Amino acid sequence: MTILLINLSLERDDFLEYSKLFSEGKIGNVTIKNRVVMSPMVMDVAAIDGTPNEQMMAYYEERAKGGVGLIITEATRVDDSTGLLAPRQLGMSRDKHIEPFAKMVSRIHRHGTKIFCQLHHPGRQSYSILIGTWNISQAIGSRWNGYWDLFFGLAQYNKQLEKTGLLLPVVAPSAIPCRHQNQKTRALRVSEIKKIISEFGDAAKRVKLAGGDGVELHGAHGYLIQQFLSPHTNKRTDEYGGSFENRMRFVSEIIADIKAKCGEDFPIIVRLSVEEFYSKLGDPDEGITLPEGIKIAKELEKLGVAALDISSGSYEAMNYWLEPVEFEVGWRKYLAKAVKESVSIPVLAANLIRSPEQAEQQIEEGTQDFVSLGRPLLADPDWANKAKEGRTKEIKRCICCLWCFESMLTNAFYGVPGQCAVNPRTAREVGVPKDPPKDGAGRTVAIIGAGPAGLMAAETLGRRGFKPVVFEKEKFIGGQLQLANKPPHKEKISWCYEDLETAARKYGAKILLDTPATVEKLKEINPYAVFVATGAKAIRPRIEGVDSKNVCTVTEILDGTIKPEKKKIAVIGSGMTGLETADMLAENGNDVIIVEMADTVAPGTYHQHTDNILPKLKERGVQIVTSQKLVKVTDRTIELEDVIDGIKTDFPIDLVVLSVGVRSCNEIVDDIKNNFSNVFVIGDAHKPGRIASATREAFDTARSLK
Repeated sequence: MTILLINLSLERDDFLEYSKLFSEGKIGNVTIKNRVVMSPMVMDVAAIDGTPNEQMMAYYEERAKGGVGLIITEATRVDDSTGLLAPRQLGMSRDKHIEPFAKMVSRIHRHGTKIFCQLHHPGRQSYSILIGTWNISQAIGSRWNGYWDLFFGLAQYNKQLEKTGLLLPVVAPSAIPCRHQNQKTRALRVSEIKKIISEFGDAAKRVKLAGGDGVELHGAHGYLIQQFLSPHTNKRTDEYGGSFENRMRFVSEIIADIKAKCGEDFPIIVRLSVEEFYSKLGDPDEGITLPEGIKIAKELEKLGVAALDISSGSYEAMNYWLEPVEFEVGWRKYLAKAVKESVSIPVLAANLIRSPEQAEQQIEEGTQDFVSLGRPLLADPDWANKAKEGRTKEIKRCICCLWCFESMLTNAFYGVPGQCAVNPRTAREVGVPKDPPKDGAGRTVAIIGAGPAGLMAAETLGRRGFKPVVFEKEKFIGGQLQLANKPPHKEKISWCYEDLETAARKYGAKILLDTPATVEKLKEINPYAVFVATGAKAIRPRIEGVDSKNVCTVTEILDGTIKPEKKKIAVIGSGMTGLETADMLAENGNDVIIVEMADTVAPGTYHQHTDNILPKLKERGVQIVTSQKLVKVTDRTIELEDVIDGIKTDFPIDLVVLSVGVRSCNEIVDDIKNNFSNVFVIGDAHKPGRIASATREAFDTARSLK
């Protein structure tokens, strides 16, 4: 028996490798079974009154089942008047929240996982339509079934309504609007500050009464506590502003109030932005910088907090806490390490961790005591279990595409949850069970195309017991993602199709590369159903001279067919593909101009992406012109027409790169439908869109196949 046990242990090298990650840890008097923490993330899955509903409970319980040691809930409101971040935000502002929260605590605890509640006030990062209206909305909504449809319809126009002057201003320590939100802002009165302090304490007491293990104060990312701490947002001249001591007063009084109401042994974590990164916005002398961040951390330790959750940035420097794909994993770990070297209490940090190896290393090297995972647990709720069991290759990795946050911000005012591009079940755990029925009965399903839609369909069908056969005409998988991963620092995009391939093969999919699908080949396997996932291709608009030798599409640049050097290049179209292609061309020593017909750069593009790439383009000397339409191409020039005044201008150009969108590749659909029943067109072949739309449509279609 001893020999057998030794042999088994030797076979589990991955488990041994992560011995620190899966060791016990303590925060205050709370023992946590491992060092894996689910970081707070607002996904708008609570009930409209702020109570945790069945969907929220299932969402958190699935991550507890997945092996995390500690869950810190999403930002939880303590104030219903000025303190809402989103309509379906979790609340702990009323006694009615205690009992449902207790039920969620019980469900989390049954898996050996601890739960802290993150207490939050957004300050100036709320929305005007939510200020002073929520209690009224709750009262009306409880009596009028159609009210919420009206509310969410109006809420989508918050910015327009705010300009009318009919909405109340958001609140902050000082009347300084957030550059990102840019809403009318007023300074809190001292009496209001005292009330909010007491509300934090009352909320913490409710968490304790509900059986929660502790609380976390959200003092990061530009929310109210950070607004008081930062000299950028706090210009007060009373006891709550000015000196370091006065700027600390708000959070110190909150901590004191919680301890008075909950006892000294009830653990408090503070999430802290120790570097606001205003230097990245061109203001090097603004806000909290690391030396003051460490000073704040030391003071919080003196005040008796049990641990620190180290982060950075704010809404104005959002990319420095919620990083786009281009940021290197672990890029900001130096912030957490600097704090850990300055305090004796435990340090938690997210640090853009994407692998168990990275997590283990950062604990080993003394960067942090606990590893916080946010987006990785949206992508794969079983991250911890897979790491512990040595199944690291099965982890679905977060690709940092930002769809979770973009969709959450968009969906919040439609009353629906955020989404994940990698995991279509995120925030749908109740309606879409984890384990589908095994009803495929070995029936063959043909899938044409091995892009994200095709591979997701293959995995999903395989999990149901079908026999997926994937036909891919290229010698490689990935589809359009094989282009999306080519611009500088976009390598993480490859993780999407790599992980989908791993999962598809695990569940029995057969992937045939360099094998175009024909009716004859499909008939040979006699498929029960056919999924067409043939993707999309770049558009060539009808413009004079567009077929000249000096004109190509972004596809030919990204796939390496054309490799220009030291050329004067015009990129037509300023969507993200055009911007990233321009960046790639400029990096290779070309002189690049971007031409956009709209009056703004990258119209409709989520701001975090443009916030990241536009400064880089500026540094590389890329010129951008808007309101200009390409009307003609010659061997050495392009002719642009101003869409406002019609004036035409010639530009000398060596190469024109078209980035004006894509169209579906669905030419074979009719032929397929004429020869087979149960034909489904999915992903870009159905309608060009984002990674998330392709994977979600493929998943849902494969789940619903009868």
